[in-house]
Amino acid sequence: MLALSLVIAGIALRFLPHAPNFTPVAAIALFGGAYLSDRKTALLVPLALMVASDLVLGMHNTVAFTWGGFLIITLLGSLLQKRISGLRVVSLSLVSSLVFFVVSNFGVWLMGWYPRTFAGLAECYLMAVPFLKDFTAATLLYAVALFGSYELIARAVRDTRLAKVLLQK
Repeated sequence: MLALSLVIAGIALRFLPHAPNFTPVAAIALFGGAYLSDRKTALLVPLALMVASDLVLGMHNTVAFTWGGFLIITLLGSLLQKRISGLRVVSLSLVSSLVFFVVSNFGVWLMGWYPRTFAGLAECYLMAVPFLKDFTAATLLYAVALFGSYELIARAVRDTRLAKVLLQK
């Protein structure tokens, strides 16, 4: 239930008007890695939402790098399992943004969007800095919202019959 909810919410939020790269995908990947106990399911969440939405929004020759970046973020999220704190969520959100920036823009460079030289690689990363700002802000905002909301709900329903449904991993 939680995994499906994350996929549906992620797809829906990618279609709403937003600033470039201001989507919840990285936060969802981080959250899934932290809360979904089955690693395969956790990895399928960002992959499913990206495949489904990219089929509509448009495929490109760097999908292996963007999707791969989100899979790495999911694995980073698994570092949070059973040790979730506000500081760790914020720290891994920042690390996730940097990891995605490095991986996805390396893919842009490698796929020929810039000259395949060191200068081309440097230009690729430099030109992507404005996108990093929005991506990082979105990842932080959505991660705090996701992790915070989940923890508040978990505390409110922990000793009720709703716990089995709402906190099902």
